[in-house]
Parts: sequence; C-alpha cells; structure tokens
Amino acid sequence: MDKPRIVLAGGSGFLGQELAHDLVALGYDPVILTRSMRGKTGRVRQVQWDGKTIGKWAIELDGAKAVVNLTGKSVNCRYTHENLREINESRVNSVRVVDEAISKCTRPPEVLVQTASLAIYGDAGNRLCDENSPAGDGIPVETCRLWEEAFNEGKTPFTRRIILRIGFVLGKSGGALGTLSKLVKCFLGGTVGSGRQYISWLHVADMNRMFLWAIERDDVHGVFNATSPNPVTNAEFMRELRRALHRPWSPPTPSWAVHVGSWFMRTEPCLALTGRRCDPKQFLQHRFEFRFPNLREALGDIYE
Repeated sequence: MDKPRIVLAGGSGFLGQELAHDLVALGYDPVILTRSMRGKTGRVRQVQWDGKTIGKWAIELDGAKAVVNLTGKSVNCRYTHENLREINESRVNSVRVVDEAISKCTRPPEVLVQTASLAIYGDAGNRLCDENSPAGDGIPVETCRLWEEAFNEGKTPFTRRIILRIGFVLGKSGGALGTLSKLVKCFLGGTVGSGRQYISWLHVADMNRMFLWAIERDDVHGVFNATSPNPVTNAEFMRELRRALHRPWSPPTPSWAVHVGSWFMRTEPCLALTGRRCDPKQFLQHRFEFRFPNLREALGDIYE
C-alpha cells in the first residue's frame, strides 16, 4: 500500500525539514516543494517550484492526504521597500497558487494547513492575545493581514482549511534560537531592551505534533495560535537560556545598542524589542496535550 503523501510547500527550511523527518518516522511520504533543488534528502523527495506559477509540481497535490504551506521569505532582514515586497509577495503568491493547484485536482488533498504568524497581534505589551484578539499595527502586522486575507479568499470546497499562527519555535537545528545560543555562549546573553516584551515560544516537537494534529483531525478548521500555554518575558527567556547553557548573569543590552547591532547585522530591531503574549486557546479547548508546556523543560530537552 502506498504511504499517504503530504506535500510541504516551501519545506526546505527549519520547520519543513523538522516536520519531514517526523513524517517519515510516522510512515508518511513527505514531498518538499522548493526553489532550490538538492535532489533527494534521505527518504524525502524534493520537487522544483517557484512559489507563484502552476508547474509540474502541481501533480503532487492530486491524491495527497495534506498540503502544508510553509512558504515565505525570512523576515530577518532590513525592511527596505524591495525586501518588504519580496516578503509579502512570497507569502501571498504561494497561497494563491496552492489554492489554484488544489482547484485543478481530480482528487483534492483532504486538508490544507497554512502557516501564519503571531506577529499579526503587533507589539501587544502585556495584553493576552487569543485567536479572537484584534490585529495590531505596524509593518509585520500588514504582512500578516495580506497573508491571511489571501488565504481567506481561497475556495477549496473539498479540502479542509486551517491556519496555524506560529510563534518562536525552539529547536537545535535552526531558527533564531541558534543565534541567541551563540550570544549566550559568548557571555552576551543578557536582557534585551526593557526585557518586558513577551516571547510566545514553542518546542519544535510540539510544533510538529500540532501540524500532525491539524492534518489528522478531520473536525478542526479555522485559526489556531501555535504556541505554548506559558509565554515568558524576554528577561525570563534569557535567564532560562543562560541556565540551560550553564552561563552566568550577563549585562543587559540597551535598546540603543540593539538598534546599532541590528544595523550591522542587516536586520530590524523590532524583531528583538517587540513581542506579544499569546494563548493557544483553540488548542487548549480541543484538549491538545503539550509535551513541553514550560520553558525550562523545553530548553532542558534541547540542550540535554
């Protein structure tokens, strides 16, 4: 019997690679749609696509169990006009072309899982944000609005649709945790800015379980906050990261230094100085069980 196929659009990054690994272990046949072909990685097949036009890749969706769309240019860059255009277009175009491909399928996939971002709530301060909270303000929020509006415009009557608004995913093999870990190991892991900005984090093992849950539960649809139930402030996060990496207290990094450092690193200071305190209300109401609900346990597992 053929293994159920799951198509990971834009799946060559950190989240896609982690998910593909787990899917193989669980008996699925993941296929990664990517702009940068590297042939077959282990037991995971890769197929060329450009993320904006229909091509031969579209046949992979016909008869697939699920499509997970992870496509999007990294926001870890300077917000120039050109970069913002690429950030927005990479998301909106991929959403639209995946919908177009599904509409042409003889056997449409059972479910489309679309990634999005908790950044839609903006710099929310101490306000607790669940799936019904209003959007915030700012450039990242506008990107999230365009992203989700494109998804909501899609019509796939035979394919269940679900959005996962993802927070700061923690894992060894990629993502922003690697950069923070290097700073901490160099004794530069102090509080950033005021330290009061919230980080809504999630262990990558729970992220993968959320993807699988969304794929296998045929009774769920709509918007879900993909984050742990225990967000922490930046000060708390950096303290726990220093503890996990066996490093002592480090001096704080004031906001002005973050602005200077961001300029040299060609990124935006808002990525470090803003935050949001988010609640996975929908997952909790559906009794999703977190393996790593607390930050200390999550970091302990990653750095054991």
